[in-house]
Amino acid sequence: MYKAVVFDMDGVIFDSEKVYRIMERNEALKYGLDESKIETFCEAAAGGTKEVNKINFETIFETDIDYYQYREGVMSSVDEFANTQGYELKKGVVELLDLLKEKNIKIALATSTQKDRAVKHLKAHNLYDYFDGFVFGDMIKNGKPAPDIYLKACEIVGVKPEESVGVEDSINGILSSHSAGLYTVMVIDLIQPNEKIDGKADLICNDLTEMMHLF
Repeated sequence: MYKAVVFDMDGVIFDSEKVYRIMERNEALKYGLDESKIETFCEAAAGGTKEVNKINFETIFETDIDYYQYREGVMSSVDEFANTQGYELKKGVVELLDLLKEKNIKIALATSTQKDRAVKHLKAHNLYDYFDGFVFGDMIKNGKPAPDIYLKACEIVGVKPEESVGVEDSINGILSSHSAGLYTVMVIDLIQPNEKIDGKADLICNDLTEMMHLF
């Protein structure tokens, strides 16, 4: 029996990745970046920290545009959407969280999103109190795909990685959870499984209800 589940947030708990994708595209076009490379960048960036994504941005678009200025524009648009319209929950979120609480399984969050933004969204949906521990993007030096964030989440809730399940939607997240030693579940959102995660996702689901049999 697993003793903990560590969740990514965007694309796993909230249906927010599609919002990021729209705002990334809008901002990239404002800067005159190559439209054919936008989706490639979005997939490479998903789950990553701003430091990692700066490198992806400069490499994929072959540009010296200030990534942090570009990102500020993206996040401003994302926040405006979230504050005015809010995010929908992904299918099965509350049902799975309720099941884990019923089974006394620890629940942790491992998100690249910064603390203030993540906490605001969790509290808006009354999800914050489900969690026994949190690791936010601004708490970790080496973000996904490095294993640090998952190792830290397991440490915080006092459970070994091999006794835990990591739940992710991005390639960076799958690599992070797998390399930390967790049983790794990919819940498909915008990104499809590919050769980069062959042998690294232990279970691939269309939504969270499809992993409830693990508990």
